[in-house]
Amino acid sequence: MPVEVLTPEQMAVADRAAILAGTPGIALMENAGRAVARAIRRRIRPCRVVVLCGPGNNGGDGYVVARLLDQLGWPVRLAALGPPVTDDARAAAARWRGRVHPAEPAVLRGAGLVVDALFGAGLARPVEGAAAALIAAIRAPVVAVDLPSGVSGLTGELLGTAPRATLTVTFFRLKPGHLLLPGRALCGEIACAEIGIPGTVLDQVRPDIRLNGPGGFALPPLAADAHKWSRGSVSILAGPMPGAARLAAAAARRAGAGHVSVVAPDPAPFGPEAGLVLIPPAGLQAAMAEARRRVWLVGPGGGADAPDALAALLGAGRCVVADADALRRPEALAGAALVTPHEGEFTRLFGPIGADRIGAVRAAAARIGAVVLLKGPTTVIAAPDGQVMLNANAPPWLATAGSGDVLAGAAAAWLAQGARPFQAACAAAWLTGAAAARLGPGLVAEDLPGAIGALAVAKPSLDGVNPLPLLSAR
Repeated sequence: MPVEVLTPEQMAVADRAAILAGTPGIALMENAGRAVARAIRRRIRPCRVVVLCGPGNNGGDGYVVARLLDQLGWPVRLAALGPPVTDDARAAAARWRGRVHPAEPAVLRGAGLVVDALFGAGLARPVEGAAAALIAAIRAPVVAVDLPSGVSGLTGELLGTAPRATLTVTFFRLKPGHLLLPGRALCGEIACAEIGIPGTVLDQVRPDIRLNGPGGFALPPLAADAHKWSRGSVSILAGPMPGAARLAAAAARRAGAGHVSVVAPDPAPFGPEAGLVLIPPAGLQAAMAEARRRVWLVGPGGGADAPDALAALLGAGRCVVADADALRRPEALAGAALVTPHEGEFTRLFGPIGADRIGAVRAAAARIGAVVLLKGPTTVIAAPDGQVMLNANAPPWLATAGSGDVLAGAAAAWLAQGARPFQAACAAAWLTGAAAARLGPGLVAEDLPGAIGALAVAKPSLDGVNPLPLLSAR
């Protein structure tokens, strides 16, 4: 499954490059319509189909779908918002021999399936007028061409209104709007079809957004002569809420750190846990000075002392994962390896996220010079150089207290074993989501560390696993 994610502008570059390389635009359109018709036939029994066509190339794809289904004997009705406005769409429309109905809600009567080919991923203004009325009148299942009309391909935001599709067929590569809410929730199953655009066009496009998956990150190998210190040490600053530090410590240990210690004001909540080193607050300065304690996790349940500890550790050149209570001021995070806010913490640090979630996280990473992992249904991971990874495998039941502490602990463990911050963040995000999916809706955060550890061990066999639920190849 291709992992590159293209913005609508980058997709336009890819289209133009393919045409300049010798593939006519009408051939790409025919291939796109054929891919949609094939996807429909594989999933849906013949029924009365209404194809809604816009004036652009998305509508041109719709004319091809209508023609191909009609040739197969499906009863097809086609409605158009207006005459085609591009040469390729006009050529596709000329091959349709049936009637073109006006774009009015009445055309939808009796439909068993609606093909939405009104607007594609490049839509930049709200859906209004006749198109909005059509969408509001849809009662049958919807197959969307490229994206449900009304979803921004760049941000996933809702532009006025959009239908809820059961299947969305896109072409060549996914767009951000397929992965970011609310667009992701409106797409249904997503099929990504090859339509004759050569992969070499990516050399011109230079995509800087990717879909996170097990093939997209490498975990540090374990040497045959490894010992606990060579496997990496993770030190965690605990505070008045020790449960968070306990979860982070469990995750760090299960993710392979050879030595995990917790600076805790009260050792009692941690119990006689074998292998976990407890350090009283009086020993914090000495622990900070130990060179082999290179990686620190600051913030889970860390309380008011977290910002001061963060400053001291960064001043000492330590590799720091900052989470929760350490996330107070953006300037104080400069020099951290990884910052892991949820949406509320991100907004407090960097201001409102706005519609462009990717742009906001990318700007934050550049501002503080650290990898920023914005947790959410689709987690956005950005590096200071602008590279972005979208992680979309988290099931909704992962939204439970403590799951973020587990993610931070696992990321710290892989940093301690030698992973780069961006790689550690991608591994932690995907493996946490995959573990949650395997555990099922009844999970609690305490279940996650063991499941993450098991998946990390199985990593080589996971490289071909689909990185996005409901994503199919064609």
